[in-house]
Amino acid sequence: MATRTAKAPAQGTDLLRMKPGKHPVVTCYLKIEPRDRDRKKYLVKLRNRVRDLEHALDTMGWDKSQQEDIRADLARVLDHLRDAATLPSSQGIAIFASRRNELFEVQPLPLVHRSRLVVDRTPLVRELASNQEEFGKMFTVTSDRASALIWEVTAFDAKVVRKIESEVTRGGRYHSDGGGDANAEHAFHNRIQNEKRRHLEAVARALFELERSEPGHQIVLAGVGADAGALEPFLHNYVADRLIGIARLAPRDATPGAVHSLSMEVREAHARASEAGHVEELAEGLGTGWAVNGVKETLRALAKGQVRTLLVKHDASVPGFRSMASGRLAIAARELREDGEVVPTLDVIDDAIEEALRQRVALDVVYDATSADAIDGIAGLLRFK
Repeated sequence: MATRTAKAPAQGTDLLRMKPGKHPVVTCYLKIEPRDRDRKKYLVKLRNRVRDLEHALDTMGWDKSQQEDIRADLARVLDHLRDAATLPSSQGIAIFASRRNELFEVQPLPLVHRSRLVVDRTPLVRELASNQEEFGKMFTVTSDRASALIWEVTAFDAKVVRKIESEVTRGGRYHSDGGGDANAEHAFHNRIQNEKRRHLEAVARALFELERSEPGHQIVLAGVGADAGALEPFLHNYVADRLIGIARLAPRDATPGAVHSLSMEVREAHARASEAGHVEELAEGLGTGWAVNGVKETLRALAKGQVRTLLVKHDASVPGFRSMASGRLAIAARELREDGEVVPTLDVIDDAIEEALRQRVALDVVYDATSADAIDGIAGLLRFK
């Protein structure tokens, strides 16, 4: 059985077309950001998840033969991840394993909402399928006083789509001819300032044209020192509204890999900053009936299609049950007794994430400690009462 590793989620792959069968399939989504790679923390956390899953197999409806298959697939997943040198450069990875289905597929991902390890009769591919669509594209501008590059950044790479070069006076201090002409010195500095302004206007205009031709990009500005944010005041309001961060990167260091990595870091920081806003909206919504908090209440709202944004406390884990007929989720089996066959699930919150992705619900896994404390496992901002 060969291992398949793809550079990006392939929308036409057989994985996305697999139907539920009798053989178990292990799905693993794993965050491998720099802090996760440090001392192989990602592997320690995964081993703990594997241990918990193996202990719960007897209660999950799998027979002895299927349990042996699951343990073998879990061992192969761990073996593949044991050597950090083989990990992709991306910040996430998805692995799907089923020896009876002759399946072992590895997919690098630009991001993973949170690490998950699940066994089902079909691969859980919602996050895989939505990853590229959710990420979209970004424009990252790297510039100095004389030139600028506008990069289009996707989930997996970065490429230059526009280059702007401006004529400028040689930099440095004003050197007089010995006459001490104050007007000449003033004109020199004025010329440099005007050249800088015209250059920034040209860059802003090019960015506006690109954004108009293909709207919807997030914007990142990068440069050296204070010049990193010099372009911001020149941005058209339409573009400025999409600015998510300013970072430092010298143009000489602006390789595709460096630009992609920087853009991902800025995007992640922007996402973390938005968590507080969602928690504030949650507090307001709880008082007006436009939000729910807690696993039981949120699962009910999710089943009704009420949830607009699902908020997940990053380290929350709650065992529960899933209806085989309707797919509804609950903490207690009795809540699903009208649905027919019910199966236990090791972590109903992981299943809620998959269901939210299926419904195309916005998903925010909250990692900030202060913001996360306001969420009782999971919570939902509602689209209707």
